[in-house]
Amino acid sequence: MPGPRGAADDLDLAAVPLPPLPPPGAGTPGEAVPEQSGTDAAAPAGEDTASAASPDERDTRGEPEPEPAAPDDPAEPEPEPEPDACEPADSEPEPHVCGPTGPEPEPDACEPADSGPEPEAPGADRTPADGVPAPASGSVPAPVPGPGPGPAPEPCVSAAPALPHRDLQALLGAWALSVCSAEETAAVEDHLTRCLPCADEAKRLREAVGLLHSDGALDLDATLRSRVVEGCLGRRPARIPIPGWAAPYDAETARLDALLRDIGDADWDAQVRLRWFEKERRTDRWTTVGGVISHLTAVDGLLSAALGLDDPLGGGAPLDPTERTEASWAAGGSPARAVREPWRAQSHELIRTASFAGRNVAETSVSYGSFALPLQDALVDRAFECWVHGWDIAEAVAYPYPAPSAAHLHLMIDLAARMLPAALAGRRRAGLAGPARDLVVPGEPGRSLHLEIEGHAGGDWYIALDSPAALGTRETAVAQVALDAVEFCRLVAGHISPAEAAAGQEGDREAISDVLFAAASLSRL
Repeated sequence: MPGPRGAADDLDLAAVPLPPLPPPGAGTPGEAVPEQSGTDAAAPAGEDTASAASPDERDTRGEPEPEPAAPDDPAEPEPEPEPDACEPADSEPEPHVCGPTGPEPEPDACEPADSGPEPEAPGADRTPADGVPAPASGSVPAPVPGPGPGPAPEPCVSAAPALPHRDLQALLGAWALSVCSAEETAAVEDHLTRCLPCADEAKRLREAVGLLHSDGALDLDATLRSRVVEGCLGRRPARIPIPGWAAPYDAETARLDALLRDIGDADWDAQVRLRWFEKERRTDRWTTVGGVISHLTAVDGLLSAALGLDDPLGGGAPLDPTERTEASWAAGGSPARAVREPWRAQSHELIRTASFAGRNVAETSVSYGSFALPLQDALVDRAFECWVHGWDIAEAVAYPYPAPSAAHLHLMIDLAARMLPAALAGRRRAGLAGPARDLVVPGEPGRSLHLEIEGHAGGDWYIALDSPAALGTRETAVAQVALDAVEFCRLVAGHISPAEAAAGQEGDREAISDVLFAAASLSRL
């Protein structure tokens, strides 16, 4: 028969094992968690010391592992299920780490990992054989170290968005124009390193964008017309060619006519400043674009009269260019744009007549009142003035206007250099230049100045200093002046003064000053 049942006070509570605690984070809200006393880690009093030994020690001694005693409460608390891995976590995601070879695709969180740990039963021992404690259930596993040593990779704060190939190909045009966002630019540039066809297309698009933003001038080359005409005549020569001495006038009138066709109606009333040099100072006068064309028409009429053509000012008109210009301006009455057609028709007639006459009219004298020039030099003079006044108009209407071709510019410089001895003698008679020092027989070498013009249109000229009839030579040169071709033409046109001319000078200072002032005195209205 069983003995008498003991009272509750006789029960040794310390000898009863407590139930294991649920895993961290798996407790049920509101459920009371039993407290554990400090005696959980130590064996109870009177217990055999072998029961507190580790599993390894038990294996060494060959003792069987004791079965844990059942608790008083048969209902053992079940751990709550872990949160589904497919659901978004409450905490913020860690930054994506880019390895040395780029980020690798992460496995689907919804699929079980092949090498993942099996779930452990509550109360199971988590200490593996190697002695390293395993992470608690529900905690994030520690990252596995890489196969080799090396510095830790830096986290990438942002990465290029993953876009399909079709979208990236459609973004190439915007990328070439630099209008993509920062994310799109990063995605396109990353794609171009891996896709050769798209890289080739992107290169072609960038080159096309460079053509759209060209900094070069859109105006035609000044020599284009002459080169086209020369090429055409090379294939089929003209039945009646234009003389070489008339070619500069033909080219410059065509260039000026192209400028006049290109400007608007309002530009014809733009104020144009005409400049020239008188005696010892520079003079200017203001007029309109139409006034400049009227001036050219009036002075070109001197050549028309010499060739037996109609003078635009009629019979009895003065010969001096300034007086003819004043008479033309005083007549006025025509709209500004209406003056272009008469001027262009007159220039065509001059070229046509000179071409048909050829050598027979090359030496025909053209009087300018105080001096005269043969027709072949007069046409070069008119070409020079047409270019200079075209330059004046271009400055007034902000239009690009380059210099003439080198061949035509050389003819203009040669004419000015040949006119310098006579201009120097005229200034000497007026008391504006130093006296002659060494008079010689006409045609003999005399004191001279070496005029060196730089550039493709340049050359070397020797200017007689004491007499227009003397011969300038290298051996008798007492001074030298070096000037750029366009700079020398600006000096001859009166656009800059002798003091402003950037000239390289060497030798007799008085001779240099006299020649520079004589060059400026060649200018006129």
